[in-house]
Amino acid sequence: MGIVYVVQHGEKERAPGDPGLTVRGREQAALAAEWLRDRTLQDGGLRAVYASPLLRARQTAEAVGAAAGLPVRIDPRVAERMNWDGSVPLERFAEDWARASADRDFVPVVGDSSRAAGARFQEFLVARESDGPVAVACHGGVTVDLLRTLVGDAAVPEALLADGVPSGAITIIEDLRPVLIAGTAHLAGLETGHRPG
Repeated sequence: MGIVYVVQHGEKERAPGDPGLTVRGREQAALAAEWLRDRTLQDGGLRAVYASPLLRARQTAEAVGAAAGLPVRIDPRVAERMNWDGSVPLERFAEDWARASADRDFVPVVGDSSRAAGARFQEFLVARESDGPVAVACHGGVTVDLLRTLVGDAAVPEALLADGVPSGAITIIEDLRPVLIAGTAHLAGLETGHRPG
């Protein structure tokens, strides 16, 4: 399997449904795109750019794709475990999020269990075995679900389990092994915010 760069979408607007990136979120996406372009030059650059169907991930992937000269491909297997669409009160959504994080088999009212989300993301990675270096813009919850699936809870940094993946962070997976988890050095100078989703 080649290397997969998992890019946490930039900071999103605080709204239900399918919000896009804030101004700072677009800056985070641009910095991640520059870092990926520079990092992958020695390998001939990225071979493909993927995104979750959700707007914030697509906008992040568009920045990466523009820097790499590649179109963005959408793959629902990397969509967030749960996305607050306003169909349930925010308090209920937050309770279900916490319960699904604590019990990986709990299926919330809106979305997938942590275990199912991690498994579909792993399936996406396995399908990329011969693609060469690729980037995928997605979400913090599903990224943590993937890491828990690949290496177990004990190996996932406590801060990620408690607070989620920082906006714009990059996780590098090689041969189904994380070699960098939620790196943010490329965001130096920007205040990073992080929230599930």
